[in-house]
Amino acid sequence: MTPRRGPSTALGVAVALAAIALTTLAIYPLREHAPVVSTGVLYLLAVLLVATLWGLRLGLLTGLAGAVAFNYFHIPPTGRLTVSQAPDAVALAVFLATAVAASAVAELARRRRDEAERRREEADLAAELAQVLLGGQSTEEALPAASVRLAAALGVPYAAIAPDGAVELPEGVRPAVRERLDQRIRPALAALLGAARERDRLQAEVVETQALRRSDVIKTALLRAVSHDLRTPLTAIVAAGEALRSPGIDDRSRDELGAVVSEEGERLSRLIEKLLDLSRLQAGEAEPRRDWCSIDEAIEAALEHADPAVPVEVRTDRDLPLVRADAAQLERVFANLIENAQRHAGGHPVQIRARATGGRLLVRVIDRGPGIPGELLPYVFEPFRRGGDGSHGGSGLGLAIVKGFVEAVDGRVWAESLPGQGTVFVVELPLTERPVTRA
Repeated sequence: MTPRRGPSTALGVAVALAAIALTTLAIYPLREHAPVVSTGVLYLLAVLLVATLWGLRLGLLTGLAGAVAFNYFHIPPTGRLTVSQAPDAVALAVFLATAVAASAVAELARRRRDEAERRREEADLAAELAQVLLGGQSTEEALPAASVRLAAALGVPYAAIAPDGAVELPEGVRPAVRERLDQRIRPALAALLGAARERDRLQAEVVETQALRRSDVIKTALLRAVSHDLRTPLTAIVAAGEALRSPGIDDRSRDELGAVVSEEGERLSRLIEKLLDLSRLQAGEAEPRRDWCSIDEAIEAALEHADPAVPVEVRTDRDLPLVRADAAQLERVFANLIENAQRHAGGHPVQIRARATGGRLLVRVIDRGPGIPGELLPYVFEPFRRGGDGSHGGSGLGLAIVKGFVEAVDGRVWAESLPGQGTVFVVELPLTERPVTRA
């Protein structure tokens, strides 16, 4: 809404003089066909033209100049600024009155036209500011773009819109611009900012509601996992403990029951560790202790927790580079992946492959189980998500922990699977050059 500037006054004077001169010349041939006093109305055309474009003041001056020219060139006696007959004097006075009225009407029309144009520009500006402030960004993020648009509309070098609706303009801005800003633009801007803040509040409530809903889902899943996965080993431990108290139990049965207590205790311990790991990840408290780690050593440590009943074949490239990661977290990553692969391997050996390529280290954990349906692949890393029909057991926590620990060291993990052909979990870790230490 750049301040409107009409044609220059000098141009208006030139147009007025030219229009009066042309009208004066045009009246000469008309004097043979009409009374002279009636031809004076032609000067009103010049008055209307100038008053419409340049305003009332120049329109009145044009009317006065027209009256002088009409008197001097066409009202007898010509060549002098005198009027010899009363009707001619009346005609000249009527012309002057009509010129004043025409100038006033033209000025009013001009002002209404300018006012309508300003209102249209202000409406366009309000629509553009509404699009910027309510178009998706937060209010704070949208204010710079809105300030640029306001500065362009006002024709000033810059404008700064504050969150409370205050507008800062550069020094030396014309009072008319500040008046228009205060009286016309600021009320609409304040209303838009109020709507934008209300939008931000509603969006925050939506996000909070979604987070609470997601939290409720996680809590429900956690309760289900606790009620099932914790109860199962606890029930076995309690039953075995009661049986061990029996006075008639033989040594063989005692050994078997002791093994049950030990196995179920380890199972319970692993589940609790997973719950604690997931809790730390979701709370943002699982910051890795980065150091130079060997992938071979991490895999070897993870194999100590593997099920000996399902063989694991490891094949890694020679001289694999070290990675910057948390060794304990890497061990948990591969332990969970190996446990998951053994659970679904269907008795086939699990394979582990590792190699470095293109500035990254890739580790693949491969099983020849039933695979994962394509529609479930995007969700395998969600907490408490159990693969397949759930017949393979598992808490549904291991893969979520894998994803959290890998991403904590700027890595990636994903699953590749075809139903009936097994599954490959790929861990990608970035490689950085190890600094050279000098004595």
